[in-house]
Amino acid sequence: MNAPVIVGVDGAEAGEDALLLGQWTAQTLEAPLVVAVVHPAPSALGSGRVDAEWVADRHRAAAAVLDGARGVLAGATVAITYRVVASTSAAHGLHDLAEELAAEVIVVGSGRSGTRHRLFAGSTAERLLAGSVCPIAVAPAAMETPPGTLGRIGVAYVDTPDGRAALAAAARLGARTGSPLRLYTVVANADATMPFLVGQDAEHAFLETARETYELALSRAAGSAGGVEADWEIRVGDVVESLADLDDVDVLFCGSRGYGPARRVLLGGVSARLVRRARRPVVIVPRAG
Repeated sequence: MNAPVIVGVDGAEAGEDALLLGQWTAQTLEAPLVVAVVHPAPSALGSGRVDAEWVADRHRAAAAVLDGARGVLAGATVAITYRVVASTSAAHGLHDLAEELAAEVIVVGSGRSGTRHRLFAGSTAERLLAGSVCPIAVAPAAMETPPGTLGRIGVAYVDTPDGRAALAAAARLGARTGSPLRLYTVVANADATMPFLVGQDAEHAFLETARETYELALSRAAGSAGGVEADWEIRVGDVVESLADLDDVDVLFCGSRGYGPARRVLLGGVSARLVRRARRPVVIVPRAG
């Protein structure tokens, strides 16, 4: 059996976006879906005793959240398991569950304060993104276009181990869906990259050389997508704004920063800001280890 897709829900409105993204991911990967709600682990009152009434209330609340998830997923064709997890935090509980099940990906919704139609990583997502052993997918708030309807998978690509890890994960999904990939590299405007006193000729020469380097790297990367159709695009401007405004991809894959524990998600400057602003679902892939 393929590794499961875990969706974390907490009863917030954003949970429906996560459930829809998780269902599509599980169907695409032919993987089982695990819907999990994490409630606080009971603290001892003293001498090993706990507040039984409080524990029962937390269980009832968790069961109600899962009942709501069952309603959203009514008619789903994937195998679904519903889990209640007790932990010190939602992120910790989902981390532990992912390690227990060797999960393919953890899917969460946007934070409660997220702008509609924009992805905003709430506290649970941010903690998950700070050290997950598997990819983390975050669904934007009030996602109007369900994943799988646009027919293209995006990759934020740079020629580094992290960029190649993101490309490999995207290519795997592309092979399943039959969707082509589009690799995006964003370069800053000339006035943001070159000192004023460098001179116009030197500035143009530098930018032309940089563009040729990016084009070569993108061309090679597109050709290494394992038989999946792939093209590429170089954008000019602010990297986060340019990637966040993409609205023609089902999902955007992005690598995490290139240091720290192997095979764990660690947010870098771009990915940390991107997950707060993107229009489409973003998958942060652990760096290659």
